[in-house]
Amino acid sequence: MPPKQTKAAPARRANADGGRRETMGGLAKGLAVIRAFTRERASLSLSDVAVLTSMPAATARRCLMTLEELGYVMRRGRQFLLRPKVLELGAAYIESMNIELLTKNHLEELARSTGDSAALCVLDGTDIVYVARASIRTLMRLEAHIGSRFPAYATSMGRVLLAGESAAGLKRYFEVAELAPLTKYTVTDVADLRRVIDKTRRTGYSVVKDELDYGVVALAVPVHDQQGRVVAALNSSSHSSRITVANLVRERLDMLQGVSRQITKDLASVPGLSLSVGIPDA
Repeated sequence: MPPKQTKAAPARRANADGGRRETMGGLAKGLAVIRAFTRERASLSLSDVAVLTSMPAATARRCLMTLEELGYVMRRGRQFLLRPKVLELGAAYIESMNIELLTKNHLEELARSTGDSAALCVLDGTDIVYVARASIRTLMRLEAHIGSRFPAYATSMGRVLLAGESAAGLKRYFEVAELAPLTKYTVTDVADLRRVIDKTRRTGYSVVKDELDYGVVALAVPVHDQQGRVVAALNSSSHSSRITVANLVRERLDMLQGVSRQITKDLASVPGLSLSVGIPDA
């Protein structure tokens, strides 16, 4: 199956009132080139980049040459690879929000108390993005780190974040999300997933087992801002051979909710968080 294409944003975009607003098409194309690289596609040729971004080869080449000159990309023969400088782009968000520092002690205490992993994620488009994490043990090959992205529909934190979206936001999500089965247990039917999200909204938590990857079980709760909006999700994850879903909820739900309330208080100093996450307008 060919890799999913990462299309560059159009140079100009219509406003809701029918007008136009100026955007920098070259910047959008450069970012699309960076996003074309993934764990599975760490090394790409010029033709690979052109196909993945739906750009003419000449445009993809100019983007790659510019990124190489700026130190974001390196060349090895006919292959291009990202350089560590790309990390600065993500680090700017983490540092500007100060999230990791604010939540470090809470997550480390949660990880110590459970003997497992604890993480804080935000919603970015159709994915969740890890912005803080602490771990006592390594679960398996699917080990996350700050900046890791996973599809929201298959994760406990993603379902908590989707449950916090408005009806319009959730509608946009289902219009663009690709609900592919990651395991034989992954919920991919839209109607079923909507019911799961509705239940998450009612109960205030989500628990997922073997849907993102076999062996992974996780419980998540929302983190709110000072106005009560869901701006992040907090989870505790383990291996399904170590703990059942019922025991996970019974032993850790109150603990997670308590830590969530503490983080909400701390995030009062990060007013921009609620403005910078979620599903963007179409």
